[in-house]
Amino acid sequence: MFYSRITGVGHYVPENIVTNQDLEKRMDTSDAWIQERTGIKERRFFTPGTDTVANMGTRAARMAMQRANVQASDIDFIVFATITPDYYFPGSGVLLQRELELTSVGALDIRNQCSGFVYALSVADQFIKTGMYKTILVVGAEIQSSIMDISNKGRTMAVIFGDGAGAVVLQATEDKDHRILSTHLHADGKYAEELIVKDPGSSREGRWITKEMVEQGSTDPYMNGNAVFKHAVVRFPEVIKEALDANGYTKDNIDLLIPHQANYRITNYIREQLGLPEEKVYSNIHKYGNTTAASIPIALSEAWEEGKLQPGYLLCLAAFGSGFTWASALIRW
Repeated sequence: MFYSRITGVGHYVPENIVTNQDLEKRMDTSDAWIQERTGIKERRFFTPGTDTVANMGTRAARMAMQRANVQASDIDFIVFATITPDYYFPGSGVLLQRELELTSVGALDIRNQCSGFVYALSVADQFIKTGMYKTILVVGAEIQSSIMDISNKGRTMAVIFGDGAGAVVLQATEDKDHRILSTHLHADGKYAEELIVKDPGSSREGRWITKEMVEQGSTDPYMNGNAVFKHAVVRFPEVIKEALDANGYTKDNIDLLIPHQANYRITNYIREQLGLPEEKVYSNIHKYGNTTAASIPIALSEAWEEGKLQPGYLLCLAAFGSGFTWASALIRW
């Protein structure tokens, strides 16, 4: 029987650093206010004409492939998670495939927002376990700064989100001791409108985007922060426990938890609920903000670089986001 093993990790973030002090000049906010409510000190914004979702994903992918000691020609399939594709269609997966100069390799795009990378990892895991593919590139990449209203009107969301990309190489293995143990995916569409970019959408009268939509603000991101926080602090521990229970472990067995970097208050609440020491919960939101589908693979890559992932460690990934969707993965590194 085949299992899936992460053999390489990589990430890329744009060079453009935007600090809280930079945002103070563009809206009525403060460094203290942002840090107190989110834990964020700075984030990265893309450089137009230089960075795209696809080429950021490619940079992260090349790093992951180098660390996995594989060539682009070894890739059998691509799973690309993003909610901010370079084009309305086609998806960014095929653009990454083009940048890697691959021919006829399939590319699947995943739109599950902040849970996107874990969903993508789960899909890739199933492909490998069935024997369909042996080496899959799983990528999460976002450019969110260009859809944010960086003004007083949009400040509640504009201070949170950033741009970046992360990737892993997932390969088939028969080694039971170093592999993805299980993944767990959930959604509840009752809350779809609590965190949403409503327009443009296809189910509208007339053209898919109009001047009125822009003027009314329906093309801007909307978030009911209280609702998101209320559900996130329940679903995160729930889905982590689900993964542990499914494999006969407890929270005490976790060597490292990498949650989606949504908000440091949420991360810290989860840590306290689980009773985990700070060194077992990885956080880099202070540097990058919330990079949505890119946040877990960026954190995973940095944690590996910092020596926080050693062979045999029990790693848990967990995410919650728009949809609402939430997911976890338990991995024996």
